[in-house]
Amino acid sequence: MADRIVVTAVGIVSALGTGIDAQLQAMRHGRSGVGKVMHLQSVHAPDFVLGEVKMSNDELATALNLPTGDNGYTRTTLLSLTAMQDLLDQTDVSLLKQEQFAFISANTVGGMCKMEDIYMDVAGAQTEEKNLKYIDTLDCAESTEQIAEHFGLRSLTATISTACSSSSNALMLGARMIKQGVVNRAICGGGDALSRFTLNGFYTLKNVDKTPSKPFDHNRNGLNIGEAAGFCLIEKESEAKARGAKTLAVLSGYANTNDAYHVTAPSPNGEGAVRTMQTALAMAGLQPADIGYINAHGTATANNDLAEGRAIQELFGKQAPPFSSTKPFTGHTLAAAGIIEAIYCIMALQQQMVIPNLNFETMMEELEISPASTLIENATINHVLSNSFGFGGSNVSLVFSKA
Repeated sequence: MADRIVVTAVGIVSALGTGIDAQLQAMRHGRSGVGKVMHLQSVHAPDFVLGEVKMSNDELATALNLPTGDNGYTRTTLLSLTAMQDLLDQTDVSLLKQEQFAFISANTVGGMCKMEDIYMDVAGAQTEEKNLKYIDTLDCAESTEQIAEHFGLRSLTATISTACSSSSNALMLGARMIKQGVVNRAICGGGDALSRFTLNGFYTLKNVDKTPSKPFDHNRNGLNIGEAAGFCLIEKESEAKARGAKTLAVLSGYANTNDAYHVTAPSPNGEGAVRTMQTALAMAGLQPADIGYINAHGTATANNDLAEGRAIQELFGKQAPPFSSTKPFTGHTLAAAGIIEAIYCIMALQQQMVIPNLNFETMMEELEISPASTLIENATINHVLSNSFGFGGSNVSLVFSKA
């Protein structure tokens, strides 16, 4: 049997807090992290509810033993450093210094969250010297380099930016590199911070709800933007066993496809999503009936939920397994969405629980299936499916299985 790819450590920060326990407790009590804005500086911010991490930039920096103020780190990087620190706290760091491994990080905002604060200065004739160091952060890869440098990671590095499927693709790339024998281990994930650019951009598309989002609900009215970061350490199962590492889950299948339909909208019949899920299941050697829980992309936008709902119904039938969107807990965290929802799938396997789809009330009239609206514990879940669908038709499905 071929060596399987396993997850042996995770790190996460979201609007629910830092670490797995914070996520788990919030979900068990149905407590959303989406609320009024504390840190994003925007004249429009009071009009929205967002999935904002409760710590300020200075608080994040202090927790990381970094200088506060103009320290050269954007909020995107600070969130990613926080998630990476959470992962490394559970890892034998010396292991990562003994051999070459891959570090693959994803984001879409890059340093936009900082640059929009200093834009007028940078664009002016008298640019302050202290702001020049942030110009390079507009390159998404700058965050990846800063993380690697901060933790002294001597790794093969790559940066992925495929909209809302970015960090799922990062996990896929890491798994492929391991399977091809390039490395034995990889740390994969990513992060994104809130910015005025993304909030205003999504609002211009008329798909942002000013109240808590309602994925897969007949009366859904758009998404809530969020911010988060997460990383997974993946490696060959034989390597994990040899060092006595605890296996959290098996990454048993994955696939990405492209709708080639529209820049911002999915194919309305869900054909791209069906193809992605089918391919991931085939890699895992599973049938649809083997899946015990689906973490749906579920943005609460009219076209996404209809397309994904149709895809799930077509592939799994009217007796589809329990499914939910966890975005009402965290907001839509853009490039980070894939990895934090992958971590939630691992939580579901570990805890044998179905995470509820908050705020659901009314079944969509176009579908004959509806999401799990309440927490289900003591479930029997051996395999879970995680969907991430990004702008440009970039679809990713991941399958995680019990070890």
